[in-house]
Parts: sequence; C-alpha cells; structure tokens
Amino acid sequence: MIALDLVSGEGRVINPKAMESDIAKLETLLHERLGVRGPSFEKRLKRAGRRLPRFARRAGARIAKAQFLLKNPRLARLVDQPGTAHSIAILRGHLETINAGERRKSLILGFLGSVVFNLLALAFLIAALLRWQGVI
Repeated sequence: MIALDLVSGEGRVINPKAMESDIAKLETLLHERLGVRGPSFEKRLKRAGRRLPRFARRAGARIAKAQFLLKNPRLARLVDQPGTAHSIAILRGHLETINAGERRKSLILGFLGSVVFNLLALAFLIAALLRWQGVI
C-alpha cells in the first residue's frame, strides 16, 4: 500500500496515519485513566466532561476537529499540524498524571463521607425532635 501524505496550506507534510495512532493512544488513556468509553474520540471526550480541566477539554476539542478534517483528503490540508500536535501533547500529559486507583479511592471516600455526614445530621434531627416532644 502507498502511504498517503498530505501537504498542508503552509507546505508541511501531514501524515494522517501517525495522527490517528496518536489519537488512538489518547482514546486508550481516556479509557484507562477515566473509565470513559465510547465509539469515537469525540464521544469519549464528551463523556469525560468536567472530569477534565478546561485546558484539556479545549485541547481535546481541537484534536476532535483535526480528526474530522483528516477524514477528507481535501479538508486535511486545513489541519494545523503543530497546533494539533501541541494539543495532543497537552491532553496526553494531563491524562498520564491521573492515577486511576487514587481517583477511585477518593471517590469512594467522598461518597462514604457524605453518607456519614447525612446519618449524623439525621441523628441530630431525631434527637432534637425527641427533645422538643419531651421524650428525652
């Protein structure tokens, strides 16, 4: 097979296969670190939502736009290769810093903390009600 290299408007050569492999790596990182699944990178990014900081969401949106443009050889010339590579590096850097085990542990501890707080608040309200009724 012949590798299809496209020339961008600035004269830079764009290799869609390399960019698609980078995006595939980001998809696996999204699944491993955040547990996000979906049929495409754009859907996974949308499902990650606010679990990603604003700068990572912006980088992901830029990557999704480049991925859409790369599907059509004529539109692929519009892809900003350095900007997209920078966005890939930003998103990959952030996803690699996420510790999935630590994230799960903090979610469980936060949930248990809210349950304990609610039980204490309920016990206080019941005690206050019994005191008001003169039972205690």
